[in-house]
Amino acid sequence: MVGRQKRKIEKEAMSPNFYKCQRNTLCAPAPFAGETSCQCKAPHEKLTIAQARLGTPVDRPVRVYADGIFDLFHSGHARALMQAKALFPNSYLLVGVCSDDLTHKFKGFTVMNEAERYEALRHCRYVDEVIRDAPWTLTPEFLEKHKIDFVAHDDIPYSSAGSDDVYKHIKEAGMFVPTQRTEGISTSDIITRIVRDYDVYARRNLQRGYTAKELNVSFINEKKYRFQNQVDKMKEKVKNVEERSKEFVNRVEEKSHDLIQKWEEKSREFIGNFLELFGPDGAWKQMFQERSGRMLQALSPRQSPTSSPTRGRSPSRSPSPPSPWLLRKTSPPSSPKAASASISSMSEGDEDEK
Repeated sequence: MVGRQKRKIEKEAMSPNFYKCQRNTLCAPAPFAGETSCQCKAPHEKLTIAQARLGTPVDRPVRVYADGIFDLFHSGHARALMQAKALFPNSYLLVGVCSDDLTHKFKGFTVMNEAERYEALRHCRYVDEVIRDAPWTLTPEFLEKHKIDFVAHDDIPYSSAGSDDVYKHIKEAGMFVPTQRTEGISTSDIITRIVRDYDVYARRNLQRGYTAKELNVSFINEKKYRFQNQVDKMKEKVKNVEERSKEFVNRVEEKSHDLIQKWEEKSREFIGNFLELFGPDGAWKQMFQERSGRMLQALSPRQSPTSSPTRGRSPSRSPSPPSPWLLRKTSPPSSPKAASASISSMSEGDEDEK
């Protein structure tokens, strides 16, 4: 029986009307209540959670209701609606959004007005229908009017409007289906960030052209924020100059490194050429030796050859007789006294000759 019912549901899901409804949901904003064209045509019989999870015919979707303020619509809201849409195989998600008057009365001031919050919900892909000015507490009349089968919300008790849990009677009726909250993101968290960094956002919006009156900023704070903006601009300029100067210094260092390398190469080449010219075995020394040899040959007289004939002597001149002291037989002196005597006698003989 169960398998037959599943096959029937799958067959009905292949019908053109089913895909037409899905395409309209994804390609256009979700309609407001009273404007929807995807009405439940089958008799609205009460369903249990087990029956809804098993599946229902295409013309009898499970109508799931989720409500909230949805101020500053964020991913946490979208994930909660995604879970509500995926609770059952064939579901139709209705989202109720409370008005500004009701929200300001029971919860507090909102950042977005009700029209903005309605439009934010209409453009969420999981939403099939938006109910404007939704009630704060769900009544049987409201549930019957919109043919709501189940209510989806996180299971944390929601105390408001003098009640410890506004969904208590829904839970007792067996119509409540819990969803999970997304940790780390909420409207209160976003507002806390804005309040914490208020000065930063105020300065940014003043710089973008908003007036101090629009931002509800006093005259003194406006001047302070504008002065801080000027200081930030100056810091940014100084930072840009520092970055440019660093880039310039890096380029100069690279070029100087190249120049030093080229200078070293040229200096090695110069020293090598110098040593080739003026080194111990250089070309300059050989050239100097060759030139000095030529100069010595040019300055020194040439010697007569040994085989040249002797010149004739003059007849008028006769060879002088040898000196008598040269003809004397010399003998080595026997003592120092004898040596001195011989030297003195030789000197006397020279004087006699003169």
